[in-house]
Amino acid sequence: MEVALILLAAGKGTRMQSDLPKVLHAVAHAPLLEHAMASGAALSPARTVVVAGHGADQVRAAAQAFDDEAQVVVQEEQLGTAHAVGQAREALAGFEGTAIVLYGDTPFVQTETLEKMCDALKSNDVVVLGFDAADPARYGRLVMQGDSLDRIVEYKDATDEERAITLCNSGVVAC
Repeated sequence: MEVALILLAAGKGTRMQSDLPKVLHAVAHAPLLEHAMASGAALSPARTVVVAGHGADQVRAAAQAFDDEAQVVVQEEQLGTAHAVGQAREALAGFEGTAIVLYGDTPFVQTETLEKMCDALKSNDVVVLGFDAADPARYGRLVMQGDSLDRIVEYKDATDEERAITLCNSGVVAC
């Protein structure tokens, strides 16, 4: 089955106290975005869509320097993760296969992890990458029913019981 990557790269990077788009800050001699794209590139994606916002021209240049076939779409208004993913809809018109949502500022998701997520789609419609946290802070929680995901609840909307859950939502999704 073919794979399409959707890389979310619209953030400003305000906490980095820089005008440079967050995904263009270098780690290990390359922009964060390049590392994220490399993780997904190992899956030989049929399409790669980068959703840019702040500094879109700079993000486009960096994305296409790594993969000249990457499509860059612009999220004019940052209205949340689902809205960002939706910006890739037109670029993925006619695509049939597995879509993987990655974050351009989360550079070291291992290819093996993405492969396992794709493999898990053989028996699931959607796979969400979670992580156990000793201090889950304000992350969204994955509410499970056995081995199945019941729902994702954002911290602000969670009950005290749900906030006690330590299985957190990374935001990386395969479907």
